Parts: sequence; C-alpha cells; structure tokens
Amino acid sequence: MRIDIITILPDLMRSPFEGSIMKRAIEKDLVEVHFHNLRDYTTNKQKSVDDYPFGGGAGMVMQIQPIDDCIAKLKSERHYDEIIYMTPDGETLNQKMANSMSLLKNIIILCGHYKGVDQRVRDHLITREISIGDYVLSGGELGAVILCDALIRLIPGVLSDETSALTDSFQDNLLAPPVYTRPADYKGWKVPEVLLSGHFAKIEQWREEKAFEHTKNRRPDLLE
Repeated sequence: MRIDIITILPDLMRSPFEGSIMKRAIEKDLVEVHFHNLRDYTTNKQKSVDDYPFGGGAGMVMQIQPIDDCIAKLKSERHYDEIIYMTPDGETLNQKMANSMSLLKNIIILCGHYKGVDQRVRDHLITREISIGDYVLSGGELGAVILCDALIRLIPGVLSDETSALTDSFQDNLLAPPVYTRPADYKGWKVPEVLLSGHFAKIEQWREEKAFEHTKNRRPDLLE
C-alpha cells in the first residue's frame, strides 16, 4: 500500500511513523508513506494556503488551488483508489471500513485546517470523507495518523501474529454548512451567488438551511 498525505504540517506527521508497528511495516516494504507540504503548491508569494470566507464570518478557509495542484500532480504519477478528506462530518471510521480499505493499493489523505477546505474541493476532488469521532481537533493530521494506523496494522505481514487483528475490538446539534473562498469561479465550479451578494440576512438564512439539510442527510440522529 502507498499512502500520500497532504498537510501543512509535515514535520508533525513523521514521528508516529517512526516507531512501533507502522515503522516495522515501512521497513518491511509493506507500506510506503509520503508527506506533501501543501505550501509547496501555492502560487501565493507568502506561501499561505488560506483566505477569508465569502459571506464573512470567523476563521479562515483552505483554498482550492494548492490542493487541486497537489492532487493533480499525484494523480499524474499513478492511479489512486481513494482520495480521502479527514473531516468531522465524514462517515465515522469503524473496523468494517478499515478492513475494506486495508486492501487498497494507493490512497491520498488530505488534512484540513482552520474552518475547513473550500467546498469545491469536497465536491469535485475528494472521493471519500472520513471522521474519527464527533469532536473537533486543530487539524486533520492526528485523524490521518489514526486512519493510517487502523489500515496498516491489517496488512498481511505487519503484525507478528496475523490472527491477532481478527480478535480486536471494535454546539449546536447541526453540522456546519458548506464553506467557500476565492476564487469565486474555479474551472467553472462557482460559489453560490447568495454568498457574494453582501446580503447578510439572506446569507445567514442560506447557511441555516444548508446546515439543517446537511445534518438531516448525514446525521439525522442529531435532530432527534
């Protein structure tokens, strides 16, 4: 298996892979793990990869351009079975998912930061969104490490006793609406007009409606 991790904190990522089971898997050539610094792909002279959200509001949003360029470069070199985004509102990681995904050959994991990534990344570039639980971390790096650990230990030859894995265990109540940032039109993928209108009452109404719709579709249990 080859795992490519896209992050703004590559140094933070390396340590967990330099010890224990994941280190042994790498040394045995059972898995390759590569880190890609997203700042290497931005066209911004200051190497920033975030911008203010359209429509206003707190926090920053990761831009689509560096993410798209990084993913495009990787895809030009090999086929990827999944392009994964670590996000609190993704499908919750469980053992059944880990068992299935451990059979994949090549995957990309995108680690989010700030208020998240421009929604167009999720709409057009990502094939799967995964959460490690109903809580928020400072970034997606730790979640990516957990996902990698869950998958790598299932690869035949990684554990000394391969049968060991077979006996293992397994603020409001709405999810956040989609977020967007510049550019407003990227490859024909456009930001909803209401967010560009400057009409804050309509923007807030749109966000509330999208938040409810998003929650109803993904986590209806939160509405009970």
